[in-house]
Amino acid sequence: MLDTMAAKGQLAADKWSPFVTDSRVWTTYLLPGLLNTLKAAGLSILIALPLGAVLGIARMSDHWWIRWAAGAIVEFFRAIPVLLLMVFASAAYALWTNISSDLRPLYAVVTGLVLYNAAVIAEVVRAGIQALPTGQTDAAKAIGMRKGQTMTYVLLPQSVTAMLPALVSQLVVIVKDTALGGAMLSFSELLRAARPISANYGANTIATFTVVAIIFIVLNSMITSFASWLEGRVRRGKRSTGAVVKAGLVDEMKTVGPDTAPQPPTAPREDGEAPGPDGPATGGGTAGPGSGR
Repeated sequence: MLDTMAAKGQLAADKWSPFVTDSRVWTTYLLPGLLNTLKAAGLSILIALPLGAVLGIARMSDHWWIRWAAGAIVEFFRAIPVLLLMVFASAAYALWTNISSDLRPLYAVVTGLVLYNAAVIAEVVRAGIQALPTGQTDAAKAIGMRKGQTMTYVLLPQSVTAMLPALVSQLVVIVKDTALGGAMLSFSELLRAARPISANYGANTIATFTVVAIIFIVLNSMITSFASWLEGRVRRGKRSTGAVVKAGLVDEMKTVGPDTAPQPPTAPREDGEAPGPDGPATGGGTAGPGSGR
């Protein structure tokens, strides 16, 4: 393979030198493409994460109509390829909105990524919560927590650690899938920047795609490293701290105060007098005739 690329001149020094000697390669093509990739991926992550969590929790609702509606949405958008969702979103924005043609590719890419990845994240959240022991829910019910409180204060905090690896994998997928918008919708993302570079710098296709691949590897490695640090921090926090119940939650629970708790019976004194509130006296009484005084 290397011999073939060398025979076609793709390994020559002049194919790689523009990335070191010409700053316009970065300022005109690569950095703007990277910025658009980060913009689309960041917006998609910010919207897809909470939306997926809501759909995942809704799939476990006690109300059948909420559970059925959430399941239908998740299964529908998870079954459609993300590229088709982007194409449909672009056509819908062109027909029914006044979004300019310059911004339409970004809107379409973000919409497709959000719809698909929210459905996948919903299943990750549902699986993470259902993987917890059922005793957690039973204990929460025993102390008077409602289902919403159980989900917020007991189940979700414990399942986050188990869900982190799958969530990080999905975030990496979101970053990479932004390239689909460049392939079909002319979205100016990082991979699409390879075309004008190759056209303007002597058809250095292999060098350009190699540099773009390295940028993607570094970007996704940073996401993975941050997630690993966050997971370790969460695990250390769980080992070093106990459970914290907020003040508002305590007021909502029905607890038995110490004044209403039943008191243990006290034995009567030998002289027939009733014991005082502090029990029998231990000293200071009047000595009898046989006391030896």
